Amino acid sequence: MTRRNPLLTVDLIIEHEGGIVLIKRKNPPSGWALPGGFVDYGESLEAAAVREAKEETCLEVELIRQFHTYSAPGRDPRYHTVSTVYIARARGDVRAGDDAKEVGIFQKDNLPAPIVFDHREILEDYFARRY
Repeated sequence: MTRRNPLLTVDLIIEHEGGIVLIKRKNPPSGWALPGGFVDYGESLEAAAVREAKEETCLEVELIRQFHTYSAPGRDPRYHTVSTVYIARARGDVRAGDDAKEVGIFQKDNLPAPIVFDHREILEDYFARRY
């Protein structure tokens, strides 16, 4: 019997310069997303979150807390993923890196479109609990 398991990912809500950092993806699916990605074998969730933030936004982050885990099987059209989301604060100059085509800082009332995966839902949850 072949067994398939969901892939483990992390995403970050990075609070920086009065807003939230989002990346515009270079690779499909196209659109804006929270910085994040796959957890490497032998890597903790926390280490993956810090690494992904640096790779995609060039920011050094401090993880403030674990926010929530999202696990709906259809949340990523490519694979069944389970993502643990962290809230982080950043220092440094934000720049697009790795698989980010662009990077921007947004507030609740000026979020870009389209936002891919379930990241709009994640942001709605964040803003509902935060403000």
